[in-house]
Amino acid sequence: MEADLQADDALRDGEGPAIEVRGLVNAFGDHVVHDRLNLTVERGEVLGVVGGSGAGKSVLLNTIIGLRRPQAGVVRIFGQDLAHASRRRWDAINRSWGVLFQQGALFSNLTVRENVAAPMFEHTELTKKQAYELADLKIALVGLRPDSSALKPAELSGGMRKRAGLARALALDPELLFLDEPTAGLDPIGAGAFDELIKDLSDSLDLTVFMITHDLDTLYAITDRVAVIADKKVVATAPVRELEKSDHPWIREYFGGPRGRAAAEAARTEA
Repeated sequence: MEADLQADDALRDGEGPAIEVRGLVNAFGDHVVHDRLNLTVERGEVLGVVGGSGAGKSVLLNTIIGLRRPQAGVVRIFGQDLAHASRRRWDAINRSWGVLFQQGALFSNLTVRENVAAPMFEHTELTKKQAYELADLKIALVGLRPDSSALKPAELSGGMRKRAGLARALALDPELLFLDEPTAGLDPIGAGAFDELIKDLSDSLDLTVFMITHDLDTLYAITDRVAVIADKKVVATAPVRELEKSDHPWIREYFGGPRGRAAAEAARTEA
């Protein structure tokens, strides 16, 4: 246990950005999804990731978190090369992030409390009582009522499932949070409340956030920068206001279309 804690401390104190991807190649047979893709995510920033359908946004996320082995390229987390990390260092890296998948990916046969406690049982030596007490704290942190902890996923609304999934992603106090379409399926009020929650958590917990989203309101509301995947690469990474001025065809259509203009105007009005 002491060695594990030392590995965690070394990771936190290490050099390098939160995420660094260099020369990434991902392909399915003859279909190339990423061709020498490069991306850097700085510590403490909220990065939005956008791109057209089939651009490889989720493939990129899965590669970064080790669910997919790329054909070529390097992925570093807090300066650590994932491909050459020792088992102990890999475990420390794995504990340094939390992931909220698009559908929440909650275990249907477990309660919310049991879902949130599951990573603690897997990665720590906490007692059951301690894990459940911490799980209840995480449930409160994401704005769910205390009585939600005893419910099964099927008994939750879409917004509540998102928050329960977020509570589980925060179970191990990660430094890095991955979000895959976090506001998908939510009504505008629910999506706005979830955006505010992510921003508050990012600020208060000093999180680095990597967020795949199509929600233009989210991009304007909470991101520091936005990375655009097109042409099998990251073609631009900049604050959203700078991307409005881009002459790249996909970026111009995405941010200059009716929905993009409406989101930009709404953001200006709120500011």
